[in-house]
Amino acid sequence: MNKEKIINLFYDNHLKVKDISMILNIDKSYISRIIKKDERYLNEKESRKQVSKIRHLETTKRIVKRNRESLKFKNSVDDLILKNMHKQASMELSKGKYLSDESYRKWNCSAYKYNPSKKRYEFREELGRSYDVPKYIKERN
Repeated sequence: MNKEKIINLFYDNHLKVKDISMILNIDKSYISRIIKKDERYLNEKESRKQVSKIRHLETTKRIVKRNRESLKFKNSVDDLILKNMHKQASMELSKGKYLSDESYRKWNCSAYKYNPSKKRYEFREELGRSYDVPKYIKERN
């Protein structure tokens, strides 16, 4: 009786040994022995392997597609931010013939460090400053 149920569940319902074990409350090794004695075992094993392979490929494709879409979204957001920054910098630098100290500091931000005690930006002397580059730029409120 149990052997027929096991064979039916495995070959006809395509359940796993683990699932059959839980349903019938029988040891997995006993189920495996019964299944392996059946003449359909090798064919069933091969077909399950093929199904598993196909499922794995589909899952991999789905994961790759999801990763590409998220990367595409991230890149489009980064591109948008970069374009806006470029547009803003272009507008600031091409406003007129005179470049304000604040605009110069923003454009050349790595050359200045903030001094909180004096509430101003100070040019980093190790860079070598020419006469037309402001030494100090007061913080705007």
